[in-house]
This record gives sequence, structure tokens and C-alpha cells, in this order.
Amino acid sequence: MIVEHNLKFVTEFADNHPVTQQVMALDETTRIFMLESMLKDLVAPRLQPILDEINANGSYAILKVAE
Repeated sequence: MIVEHNLKFVTEFADNHPVTQQVMALDETTRIFMLESMLKDLVAPRLQPILDEINANGSYAILKVAE
């Protein structure tokens, strides 16, 4: 059995920054895909050692990063 968690992250951009303007020029679907991809690429590798530690003594449940 799998229980899916719904964690919510937000990205705050600095007003009037050129990168903010470039990101906001993208359609919402592209923005979300890009930011979620970056978040997974940056955070997932750092989380893995923590997950390994949490899961080391797990006899009934294993915590994983979902794709």
C-alpha cells in the first residue's frame, strides 16, 4: 500500500529582477514544470541520506521521493 503526501513548496521571486521577468513571461504550466524539476534536481540528492537514515530501522514503512 502507498500513501502519497502532498507537500507544497513556493518560490518567491524578487520584484523587478530580470530573471523574475523572464520566468513570469513563461506560461504557468512551463513555470511549474521548470521550478519543480529544479527543486527535485537540487533537493532529492540531499534528501537521500536523510531518507536512508529514517528508513534504516523501518520494519513496516519506507519513505521515498516520488517521481
